[in-house]
Amino acid sequence: MTGSSEARESRGVDQVAVGLVACLPALNRQLKQLIDRELPYPKLPERQLALLQYVAEHDGATVHRAADALRMMPNNVSALVTRLTEAGLLERHQDDADKRVAHLCVTALARQRIGEVEKIAAAQLAPALRHLTDGDLDALGSALGALGALTRRLRDESVRTGPSDRSR
Repeated sequence: MTGSSEARESRGVDQVAVGLVACLPALNRQLKQLIDRELPYPKLPERQLALLQYVAEHDGATVHRAADALRMMPNNVSALVTRLTEAGLLERHQDDADKRVAHLCVTALARQRIGEVEKIAAAQLAPALRHLTDGDLDALGSALGALGALTRRLRDESVRTGPSDRSR
């Protein structure tokens, strides 16, 4: 590849990055607002929701692993675990080998609520998607795999480099 084509490719990558940075948070905020209006129960605080989603995706995670993944201090995650356990959304299971370690699991109630939120989100997105052109809908459908790969790459990179500021 020549220097000129590398520069062109870099500009293309930069444009996509800027576009995603502008679009994805706005899409996420709008979707969260629509979901919040439909929820039949109070919305969880953002950090509790993040922990619940992490544990739902990583059944059996420890407090330390969740803290690293969420870039939080373990004592803060432990406090969130206590609140979510009291709310009936998380369970702690003591490690067989090391009694000081607890493995976290979401409860059936949490799985039910996560399913409800996903159903509400899909119901909110579907009408908007129906108003798009066939070309736009095809482009979004084609982009799903790439967005998933990008998400995994960012997560893997974050795990490899470690948290930059765990106090956040």
